Amino acid sequence: MRPVRDHIPVVVQGSGRRARRVGIARVLWGCAELTVTLGVVVLLLVVHQMWWTNRQAVAGAREQVRALERAWDREAPASGAGAGPESESDPQAVADPVPEAEPEPEPEPEATPTRAPVAGAGSAGRGVAAPGASKAYAVLRIPRLGLVVPVAQGVDKAAVLDKGYAGHYPGTAQPGAQGNFALAGHRNTHGEPFRYINRLRAGDEIQVEARGRTYTYVVGQVLPETTARDTGVIAPVPRSVVRPGSGYDQPGAYITLTTCTPEYTSTYRLVVWGTLKG
Repeated sequence: MRPVRDHIPVVVQGSGRRARRVGIARVLWGCAELTVTLGVVVLLLVVHQMWWTNRQAVAGAREQVRALERAWDREAPASGAGAGPESESDPQAVADPVPEAEPEPEPEPEATPTRAPVAGAGSAGRGVAAPGASKAYAVLRIPRLGLVVPVAQGVDKAAVLDKGYAGHYPGTAQPGAQGNFALAGHRNTHGEPFRYINRLRAGDEIQVEARGRTYTYVVGQVLPETTARDTGVIAPVPRSVVRPGSGYDQPGAYITLTTCTPEYTSTYRLVVWGTLKG
């Protein structure tokens, strides 16, 4: 008779390690999938912000420029019916009419966005009448940069700046007026109209057309960097309160362009100043 042997279970140690390895692999694979998904989402957001918003804003801004020019072209025959200057035949175009002793020729209607300045448009008065909030009412042209964008009332981000427009600071002067016609614009994304204003130099021209009349300003100074709270740069006589050596100290008819700097940040402000060409 054979002796009965106790049954001793055999433990396979490798199976536990294999299970742990499989579990770790699954966790790592899940983390990898999540990382890739987040990377794709971030990439799509960057593409949307850096490319698609520019594409949309530029297209919309160009169409707005054409719409303004078509409206001014329709007004031109009516304003040219009389013998007087444009400001008298259209009292809403200029708040301070030009005297009869100094008549100005009517601008010839054009449908292209490259109109020549109106002769004699440098004489400063009270400027054009202020429009409603967020309404486009003028066109800004900077020949050196090849820039042509609408100007709208106000600096609201969604209603004005994100459309690729230049926004007019409320409370500052209107085009052609005594004081400071101050504008803001994006430097990056949403059409980035002011991306290259750092390239402007003394003597470059900045043109503003409103109701078919063009005001030409000449760049005088560039302030490469100041704080976002430097309100002196858009004062009637623009002068930095952060960098007192930059700006002007005499009344006049000025234009101010402001944007963020350095690029892709909103830490500081870049400022360009010009004076109305006489």
